Amino acid sequence: MNPERIVSMASAFYESCVLFAASDLGVFRQLGGSGEADAKTLAAECGLDLRAARLLLDACVALGLLEKTEDRYRNSPETQTFLVPGSPADLSQAIKYNRDVYGAWGKLVELARTGKPVEPPSLHLGENPERTRTFVLAMHGRALGLGQEVIPHLDLAGRRKLLDIGGGPGTYSMLIARAFPQIECLVLDLPEVVRIASDLIAAAGLGDRVKTMAGDYHETALPPGCDAAILFGVLHQEEPAAIRDLLRRAHEALFPGGTIYILDMMTDATHTRPKFSALFALNMALTTEHGWVFSDEELKGWLAEAGFSGFACRILPPPLPYWLVSAHKD
Repeated sequence: MNPERIVSMASAFYESCVLFAASDLGVFRQLGGSGEADAKTLAAECGLDLRAARLLLDACVALGLLEKTEDRYRNSPETQTFLVPGSPADLSQAIKYNRDVYGAWGKLVELARTGKPVEPPSLHLGENPERTRTFVLAMHGRALGLGQEVIPHLDLAGRRKLLDIGGGPGTYSMLIARAFPQIECLVLDLPEVVRIASDLIAAAGLGDRVKTMAGDYHETALPPGCDAAILFGVLHQEEPAAIRDLLRRAHEALFPGGTIYILDMMTDATHTRPKFSALFALNMALTTEHGWVFSDEELKGWLAEAGFSGFACRILPPPLPYWLVSAHKD
């Protein structure tokens, strides 16, 4: 038998660390502006040690993140598209969340022994302003990318009021408001989170149709009178009892005929496929009290219990295994 797969798995974090470091140090941003540069110039512009810079840059070339001709480096087409801040498909903010939880993954043994998250969930939900901002902006960056796939599948024609439960940066509400000019959205999330969301909404010029509401969706009464609700990337941090309760209250908040959409990473009934979802379940357990990934069949049952009907499920295209579910209030 060939041990290559095991050896590759054991060193996979090398590649992640190169990606995170080059992104955080501004290498891709600098090359995105200048086009190409030698190691000495990049080291000076990014404030790096020259020898270490060469090692990092050459590792980026080996990974296909950069290209090299003689002693000059430039972004690969993929990097230019996805890792240069400000580009239309920029993922540089989104991957900062992965960078922030890297340390937590080093404590996986502790999680397995105790069953408890290895860092306080409050760190990225208001307690630590820097971690909170990084988290919210990462979710914003990820949602901008996912939104291209999600929004065309939302049937919101004629809907007037949408409740965005646990809406984080408000990105999906902003995308919905742009796609459906008749709709008004209300983003409900924790105070420190909606503070950042309010800034993003104002910068987008959508403050007249996308509002925010500070509160904890576990306890805060969901405002009634909505004909649509979304729960995007929320439920994987909740235990089944909390999910049931939230879906029940969402059902009560909707007008008859109202629609709920749920976007999340899910698995099949075995909880082992897709592979990324099974790994993401560990990520959630490392950083939240009840984090996991549920199956589409489990969600179908919870929606029915809450009174919803017309369950429909769509698996979105790669790279991440997001599933979009819809159901209706009769």
